[in-house]
Amino acid sequence: MSRAVTGRATPSTGEPARAPAALPAREPSPEPATEPWADLPGRLRANGLRWTPQRRTLLEVLAATTGHVTGAELVERCRELDPATIPSTVYRTLDVLEDLGLVAHAHGVDGREEFHVLPVAEHGHLYCTNCHAAWEVEAAEAQPLLDALERSRGFRVQLSHLSISGLCGECAAAAVTPQ
Repeated sequence: MSRAVTGRATPSTGEPARAPAALPAREPSPEPATEPWADLPGRLRANGLRWTPQRRTLLEVLAATTGHVTGAELVERCRELDPATIPSTVYRTLDVLEDLGLVAHAHGVDGREEFHVLPVAEHGHLYCTNCHAAWEVEAAEAQPLLDALERSRGFRVQLSHLSISGLCGECAAAAVTPQ
C-alpha cells in the first residue's frame, strides 16, 4: 500500500498562507513566482479566461496545499483570504486547472468531490469506514485488480475514481467477529 492520506481525505500539511497586502482594485497583481503556478495567468488567458483577484486567491491557497482537499475546503480557505470569494468561480477555475493538469478530481467514499493538488500519478483510494483513515493506491498495486475486471467484464476502470471502503488492518484486528 502506498502513503497514507492524513485524516479523512483532507490534506494539507499546514494552513494556507495569510493574505498579502490588499490586492489592487483594478487589475490583479502578478502571480506568485513559485513553479508550477508561475505561468498560470498566461495559461488562463490563453484559454480565454481572465486573471482575477479571486483566481489569484485560489492560486495562493492551492500553492499552500498538498495532497487532497474538497472543493468546500478550498472555498473556505479562499474566503479566509478574501471573504468575497464566490464558490462558482472556485469550481469553474478548478475545472480549468484540471484540464491544465494542476489538479485532479476524484470522489470520496461518501461521493464528495475531492481534488488532488499537483498530481504526480493517477491513483485510487482506500477508506476505513471505522477510523476514517484513507490511503492512496498506486497504479502498480491496483493493476492486477484492474486487469482482472477488464478480462472478466470488459470494464476499464478509471483508477483516479476508484474508492474502496472497508476496515483497515488495525480496525479489522480490533473488530469483534459475531459467532
